[in-house]
Parts: sequence; C-alpha cells; structure tokens
Amino acid sequence: MAEMASIQWFPGHMTKTRRMIQSNLSLVDGVVEILDARIPMSSRNPEMDRLVKNKPRMLLLNKSDMADDSATAKWIDFYKSKGFTVLKADCKSGNGLKAFLPAVKNGMLKELMDRRREKGIEGAPLRLMIVGIPNVGKSSFINRMSKSKKAKVEDRPGVTRTKQWIKLGDNVEMLDMPGVLWPKFEDQSVARKLAFTGAVKDDILDIEALAAFLLENLAQHSPKALVDRYKIETDGEGFELLERLGRKRGMLVSGGEVNTERAAITLLDEFRSGKLGKITLELPEEEKP
Repeated sequence: MAEMASIQWFPGHMTKTRRMIQSNLSLVDGVVEILDARIPMSSRNPEMDRLVKNKPRMLLLNKSDMADDSATAKWIDFYKSKGFTVLKADCKSGNGLKAFLPAVKNGMLKELMDRRREKGIEGAPLRLMIVGIPNVGKSSFINRMSKSKKAKVEDRPGVTRTKQWIKLGDNVEMLDMPGVLWPKFEDQSVARKLAFTGAVKDDILDIEALAAFLLENLAQHSPKALVDRYKIETDGEGFELLERLGRKRGMLVSGGEVNTERAAITLLDEFRSGKLGKITLELPEEEKP
C-alpha cells in the first residue's frame, strides 16, 4: 500500500466563501450543488447541509461523460431517494443542460412556482445559488447556461474567488459562489479522491504517492481501463503498478530506472482528461450508512 502524508486543504478564501454562502442565502430561492459524477459522494461538501439549511436543492452530476453510466444511474436513484432533485450533465459540451431549467421549475422549485401562480406573480425572477467544490465545473456550467464567458474557466482549483450574479434569458438569475472545501478531511480516502480529480492543488501533494493510490483504486474498480490504456498487469501495490506504467511508456532514466514522477504526472493528466475511459471511483453501496 502506498503511503502519503495526510491531505488537508483549507485556505483563507474558503473561510470567506462559507460566510458568503450563509449571508447570501436569503437572496435566493434555491441552491444548485454541482458534483463530480466520478466521485458523487466525495465531491459533496459535508458542511453544505448545515450551510444551506432548508433551501430547496438540486444536485447536478457534472462530468458525467467521464463517469460510468451504470454507476451514475445508481447515484441518481440514491440521491433521489434522499429527496433531492438530481440531474446529470456535461457542462463543457452542454450535454444534459437542456433539462436544467425544466428540472428547476418542475422539480426543485415546483412548490414555489405553484405559490407564485396562485398569487399571480409568475413573472418574478427565480434566483439560484450555484455552489460546489473547486474545479468541479461551476464556471463551465455558468458559461453554458448564460451563453457567455463571464465566469473564468481553468483546469485548476481556486479560480473563482468572488461571487457574481449572472442573468439568464429565461427570467432566472444565478449567483456563482467560489469553490469551497471543508476544514478537515476526516476520511483520507475522500481526500485522495478529491486529489485524483484535481479539487486539491497538486503542489501540496506527493504526486507519486497520489498516483500510486489512484492505480490501486483503478485496479480495484476499473482494472480493464489500466490493461487497455497501459497494457500492464493489475496485481500488486501502487508503486509497482506505477513502475510498470512508466516502463511500458519508456519513461526511463540513466541506469534503466523508471522516472516515476513523470509516470505519475502522465497518469493523473490522462485520468482527469478522460483518456482512461468512463470511470466512477465510488458507488452508493460502498458508502457508510
């Protein structure tokens, strides 16, 4: 088993974001929490239930094009059973987003819409707060929905630092909040999954240990992906798999040693870009009750 120092990540701007969420809740009718479909439990901020309280909520499983379809269906059923409105989408391509506004009006905010209809005030704008962990795709979602590039989009965490209101053409306004993690990762397996997907900055991590953990996870959940992409056997511990990967790719240094740092960077880049195929790293039945 690979070893890596405990992952903790809670910079000051995230403390500010938590306060910002609480202070702006009264301005919105509902909250849309964007999750990573590859890790639908680990990418849910456990503080969000406390922060958002009783506001109507939707869970949007983003990056579903990179997640296993059958696993995504299980997660949708799981979260619907918990009372959430749930939608899957790919915010970069726009797949699935046509269903967003109907799901807001006929699902998450149906009771509000019915009350407004009875009072004759259907024309009042709907206001939504958009929340999620860093690098989960909030800015891509905002830009797709608003058909603009008002929100900054980069493939690294911590890009959106301030709140911003974005108006949609269909009488809907969205309040985009900076990405926020939580004060302490009690479960380090959750922390590692967040790191696999890029929600935690790589420069605070041991990249080779992280890649070794990812290889162990893939060997357990998606061994075929490793065989198909890297042509390696999937038995053994993480660092053994990392060396096999590097050797297969010809990542050697003087003396025939494997450049495991280069192999680690390659693995993480290819996983995050979807080159290993549709992979989900956790299932509802694996979660603690």
